[in-house]
Amino acid sequence: MSGAALMDTDRAACVTGMGWTTALGDDIDGVWRRLVNGDSGIRALAPDTRGRARWAATLPGTGGPATERQVSLAASTASLALADAGCGAESVDLLVLGSSLGPHLDDGCDESPHAWSRAVGDRLGVRESPVTVSTACSSGSDALLVAAAMISSGAARRCLAGGIDLLSEAKHLGHAALGTASATGIRPFADDRDGTVLGEGAGFLVLETRDAAEARGARIWGELRGWGSSNDATGPTAPDLSGGAAVLAVERALSKAGIDAGEVAVINAHGTGTSANDETETACYTKLFGDRTVVSATKPAFGHTLGATGAIEAIALMLSLHHKQTPPLLPHGDVLPVAGSVGISVTLGFGGFNTCLVLERAR
Repeated sequence: MSGAALMDTDRAACVTGMGWTTALGDDIDGVWRRLVNGDSGIRALAPDTRGRARWAATLPGTGGPATERQVSLAASTASLALADAGCGAESVDLLVLGSSLGPHLDDGCDESPHAWSRAVGDRLGVRESPVTVSTACSSGSDALLVAAAMISSGAARRCLAGGIDLLSEAKHLGHAALGTASATGIRPFADDRDGTVLGEGAGFLVLETRDAAEARGARIWGELRGWGSSNDATGPTAPDLSGGAAVLAVERALSKAGIDAGEVAVINAHGTGTSANDETETACYTKLFGDRTVVSATKPAFGHTLGATGAIEAIALMLSLHHKQTPPLLPHGDVLPVAGSVGISVTLGFGGFNTCLVLERAR
C-alpha cells in the first residue's frame, strides 16, 4: 500500500495561504509575473574592504537593530500568508519559524536563539509558544516539514510555518572566507559558474488539514504531500559530492508521498551556483530522474536567502505547479511548461542538512 493511501486524507497538509517578501516585491501574483519575465533582484554592492566586487539581493528599508528587523519582517510576511489564507493568527495551532542564525550573529546578545521567535508569535497574536528551527540553509524547508508532520499526525489542525534571513556584513564575510561568493553573478549549473550571491527575504505558508480547510470554505493551493531529510556527515560546509545523501532525502520524501520518481514533473533545485552544490545536485537528479524532469532554480532572481530559501522556493514551486510553467533559469534559460501536477523542492544546507518537499497542485 502506498504512503498516500496510508495517510488520513482529512489530515493531508493542504496549502491554503502563502506570503513572501523578496527582492522582487511581496505580492504573490506580482512577484510571479516578474519571475516569469526573467527579472532579478540582485544588485551590485559597494566593494568590500579588499576592493573585491560584491553582489546581493537586498530588501528596501531594512536598517536598524538586527533583532527588530528579524521580528518585524517575519511578522509582516507571516501576516501576508494569513491574509491569503483568510484566517487569523488566533486560529493557528502552531507557529514554526526557521532561520540560519537569526539575528544573533550580528546582535551578539545572550538571549536564547528562540527569543526572537517568541517575539514574532507575540506580535502576531499566536496563542501557543512557537517552534524554532535552525538547520542552516534548510531551515525554511525544515520548518514546513515540522508543520506538515504535526498536521499529518493529528497533533495540529492549522499551522503557520516559514523561514526568514536578513543579510549582514558578517554573513558576507563568512561566504567570502569560504570562497563561495561570486564576484560576477549567480549562474546555477552553468559551465562558467563561480559561486553564489546572497539575498534576504522571508516566506510563510499556512498548512491545515483538508477537513479544517473545507469547513471554512478556504481556497486550497495544493498539498505538501511528502517530506524527507538526511545528513551528509562529510563536514561543516562541504556536501557529499556523490549526491548519495541528497538522493536519500528525495527518496524518503517520495516514499512518504506515495509516488514514483516518474510522477515528478518539475524540480526546484537548491541551485546555489557553487561548483560543489551543483555537482551534488546534478549527481542526485541524474540518478533519480535522468533528463526527463524539468529543473528550475530561483536564486538568480532572489539571491541565496539562506534560512528563508526553502520557504520562498516552496512558494515558487507551488506557483509553478499552479500556472503549469517554470520561470526561466537565469541568466539564459526559457520559460518551460510543467506537464504534471507534482514537483519537489530540494534544499542542501551547511552542516550536511538535506531536505526534500513534495508538493502537488490542487486537484
